[in-house]
Amino acid sequence: MKIKYKAHSGSDLMTVNAARVSFDKESEWEEDDRGNLKLSEQDKKLVNYLALHGHYSPFNHSFITMHVQAPIFVARQLVKHEYMPWNEVSGRYVTFNPEFYMPKSYRAKVENKKQGSGEPVSVNTENYLRMIFNDSHRSSFNAYKDALAHGLCEEQARALLPTSLMTQWYWSGTLGAWAKMFNLRDTDSAQEETRELAQSAGGIVSDIYPVSWEALTNGR
Repeated sequence: MKIKYKAHSGSDLMTVNAARVSFDKESEWEEDDRGNLKLSEQDKKLVNYLALHGHYSPFNHSFITMHVQAPIFVARQLVKHEYMPWNEVSGRYVTFNPEFYMPKSYRAKVENKKQGSGEPVSVNTENYLRMIFNDSHRSSFNAYKDALAHGLCEEQARALLPTSLMTQWYWSGTLGAWAKMFNLRDTDSAQEETRELAQSAGGIVSDIYPVSWEALTNGR
């Protein structure tokens, strides 16, 4: 799985000034001893106040776009997040490559379905499961190619492929929307694969909006 930065607008200062405009005020960047631009301590306090008291609209004037590659079953979890535009590769128009997601480890099922999965399975079981996954990927993709070779259209042939097939999409959202996604997915109860992508996205966003991101995510 991969997630890459594509573009962004706004900054921590944008958050500050979106809030200060209520009083017809505006802040400027400060320079540190090395000439780097930073928020003033007063503006940092304002950002933290906004996040702490649920004043989220000032954070939504900054916007970021990323390019994500992940298996379909992970994409179907993440696409549920509101206010995050999503444009995905379409199997109606392209012929898929045989690129499938293989778990780094295999987790046991649990009685509490809200938890989703439990501890890693034994080494012997993992070896057997890896063989099952490989066989399934090979047979499903062969069926897909065979159907296409017999003249079936792409939009129907894709139904033969499993949800472990890799897909890709452009994913965008305001700073506030990214933080909401991150806070929901970066928890022990979230699926491990979605948590991994959320953490990667968080690393990208925090580099661009360090003060706002720390405030919105409680420094996680």
